[in-house]
Amino acid sequence: MDSWGSAVGAASAYPDGVVAGPAGAVPAAPATGPGEDGARHPLPAGIAAVLAVLSSSAVVLDSADRVLQASEAARTFGLVEGERLVVGELLALARQVRRDGEIREGEIDVSAAGLNGRTTSFAVRVAPLGPAVGGGGLVLLLVEDQTERRRVEEIRRDFVANTSHELKTPVGALALLAETIEDAADDPEAVRRFAGRMRQEATRLTNLVQDMITLSRIQAAEPIPDPGLVRLDTVVAEALDRSRMKASARGIELAAAGARDLVVLGDEELLVTALRNLLDNAVAYSPEKTRVLVSTRRVGDTIELSVADQGIGIPERDLERIFERFYRVDPARSRVTGGTGLGLAIVKHVTAAHGGRVTVTSKEGAGSTFTLHLPVRPGPV
Repeated sequence: MDSWGSAVGAASAYPDGVVAGPAGAVPAAPATGPGEDGARHPLPAGIAAVLAVLSSSAVVLDSADRVLQASEAARTFGLVEGERLVVGELLALARQVRRDGEIREGEIDVSAAGLNGRTTSFAVRVAPLGPAVGGGGLVLLLVEDQTERRRVEEIRRDFVANTSHELKTPVGALALLAETIEDAADDPEAVRRFAGRMRQEATRLTNLVQDMITLSRIQAAEPIPDPGLVRLDTVVAEALDRSRMKASARGIELAAAGARDLVVLGDEELLVTALRNLLDNAVAYSPEKTRVLVSTRRVGDTIELSVADQGIGIPERDLERIFERFYRVDPARSRVTGGTGLGLAIVKHVTAAHGGRVTVTSKEGAGSTFTLHLPVRPGPV
């Protein structure tokens, strides 16, 4: 919003033929701006040049609320149609500013045809460009899409709240179990049983902290600092080895297939961590005595590393959110399986840090397939 304040000033920073208005000096010499019908309307000199370099959506209205100038972004967002500003809240703000000459700011949510029905959040600043008070002058609207910023803020708030909850649960359980052991000091069998529970909670807490540390290392989506050549055969073998004990305990077969000797540029340990998280999820959400398959193949300039299971599948409504931190399709089941809720977020960020992306296909009751799409390493081995 700070850069917007300078936009009005920038539009008035022309030395010749300026007049003073409530928003500062503005050029008095009129230029012309085309309407949709090809007619020419008066537009202060320099305004179009200033608006062309702004990152925000910009609209200039005349005294009759006709659009004299509109950026391409404003039309793309569906704020402007022809010579009309079609968002009622914006039009009301423009009329208030024209009446009293006061700059106004705010935030609005818009659902427009140009957005395919999506609701988009905008930060808005409206300012007069001419003798506004009583004069019915020009009004400038600067509109900036805030949807992504709001989404990031919501994720951050959720992360803090969920982290506090996830940490509090095992810590509280450990405190309660410690008190129980004290009360059962004369019962060796009870002590052993509760001590085992304490180890489980301590392991869960350790895994959560370790996942948070891993996520903090790579969530900025920056490239790997010291990438090296990584053989996917090694990554697959190591990840399978780390997940084999959990799979064996449930009678689940782990298998590998596909192309051999594929190489990517990156961090071997991070790739092993990402693949192990996918394998652990596949094992946790698959029925006993089923099969989990890891496959590799090259498609053009991309290497695909996939994990397919025969598990319960993921509802379509959840597919877009499963890579969010702490998001769980079935919280009760996740509690039983001991998941931290960070595994798929780690997979997403590890893949992004390697210049790739992760996709998922799933059908309820028939299993899921997660695929890492990684760029082929440049140059010879």
